Amino acid sequence: MSEIRNFVLRDKKGNETGVFTGNQPRQAALKAANRSKGTKAKPVEIRLRERGSKKVHVYKAWRETVAAPKNKPSWMPDKINKPNVKKTGVEQLDKI
Repeated sequence: MSEIRNFVLRDKKGNETGVFTGNQPRQAALKAANRSKGTKAKPVEIRLRERGSKKVHVYKAWRETVAAPKNKPSWMPDKINKPNVKKTGVEQLDKI
């Protein structure tokens, strides 16, 4: 099993607001995208810095409302939010 990693959500000014966990940066980005207000027509930019690293992973993110799968559990609603991300690059920080 791979180790769970922590990624900090940053804005363009460098302010860090939230922490998302995942085995890979994309997994943490999907969690952040599900909380965003981005749409497919107008995606938002998500910047995640791994704790203990100077790398910032940059994604375009949005979420769509889609029909729930046919084999859904009884508690799941008929429409669910599906997050989507597309990686646009990795940046290096000079200092943390």
